[in-house]
Amino acid sequence: MKSSRCKAFRSAILHLLGDPGHDFPPQQQVEYLEDGVLVVENGHITQIGSADSLLGQLPADCELETFPDQLIIPGLIDTHIHYPQTDMIAAYGEQLLEWLETYTFPTEKQFSDSALAREVADFFLDELLRNGTTTALVFGTVHPASVEAFFSAAEARKLRMIAGKVMMDRNCPSDLQDTPESSYQESKALIEKWHKRGRLLYAVTPRFAPTSSPEQLTKAGQLLREYPDTYLHTHVAENPAEVAWVRELFPTSRSYLDVYQQHGLLQPRSVLAHCLHLDDTDKQCMAESGAAAAFCPSSNLFIGSGLFDLHAAKTWGMRVGLGTDVGAGTSFSLLQTFADAYKTMQLLGNKLSPYQGLYLATLGGAEALYLDDKIGNLVPGKEADFVVLNFRGTPLLERRLQHCHSIHDKLFALMMLGDDRSVAATYILGERCK
Repeated sequence: MKSSRCKAFRSAILHLLGDPGHDFPPQQQVEYLEDGVLVVENGHITQIGSADSLLGQLPADCELETFPDQLIIPGLIDTHIHYPQTDMIAAYGEQLLEWLETYTFPTEKQFSDSALAREVADFFLDELLRNGTTTALVFGTVHPASVEAFFSAAEARKLRMIAGKVMMDRNCPSDLQDTPESSYQESKALIEKWHKRGRLLYAVTPRFAPTSSPEQLTKAGQLLREYPDTYLHTHVAENPAEVAWVRELFPTSRSYLDVYQQHGLLQPRSVLAHCLHLDDTDKQCMAESGAAAAFCPSSNLFIGSGLFDLHAAKTWGMRVGLGTDVGAGTSFSLLQTFADAYKTMQLLGNKLSPYQGLYLATLGGAEALYLDDKIGNLVPGKEADFVVLNFRGTPLLERRLQHCHSIHDKLFALMMLGDDRSVAATYILGERCK
């Protein structure tokens, strides 16, 4: 997809230069160009500025695309999602532990089949791109074939993706179990083959503490020490029944989070989904270790797990990104996920501005993944992954936006009412892929 030729994109442009915080209006971190130009060469952004200042400087052979009445934003970043659960999205009526037994484990058994895994991976990635998501942290299954299929599909699309093989040696069906040693060896082989190959990165992936023995968690920690620039991807404190179960399984640990801390799994590039039922000591540990929380409001509401207190997490200094958590989450759209995040914050008595939502889904997600030197906003030098949003994606949205008189209000309406129909185009390394 990379091209040596100059390409320029003219539209309204919006991105974040830092965390806008919870106060409004944010004075320093929002850059909005009502008539802007984004210049791309060799798959990277080289310039961003007003049309008045940049159009006259473009090389004569620079290709110019114009998007009237639309908005360019950075590519969206999903910090927690399960690609094998694509076909079980919107399954009825269970909370977390019953959900796993009833839907997840039977679905994931199928992913020993490489052909099926590749077909699902292709659909999954196309669906992400259709919704404007250009980077994601992704669960596979226990089968190495599931990860091979996913990485092959992502590599073919030149995507920046992170994924890993599930490690799971107890409290699950026997035909989904590995062992501490086999999970170590299979993960090691996948790391050697795929980590840092092109734009791909590997995540050591114990499903969650109840399905990994202490010996397996120790092996996960060994992988992180041997490959210190890999990721750790798991779940923590999603559901009260799950938390109680972990207390029984690990009686010497102070808390659920402490199980991971004791096994050396909390560090920069550790991403833990949910983090709903953490105490203040846990939140301090998350912040000090450099680990990040994936805030998955749609999933939390759908499974009835609880409400993530974003304000408290940020007060403690935790890194936080937004996650759809498909298939417990009910949409691939991070726009719709923001809408659920906003409602979650309302229930907790706090506000969530559209700028803070955009931050969580772009630069905040990049910071959670320690990729903010490469993606997350549109400053020169970053990889040119970006999305064009359509202000006329649906009749209702078009009508509502006629009554919005600021970019703040337009963005809020887009993030409350928008979905895949609001994504006019998705660009990877400056090339249109949707």
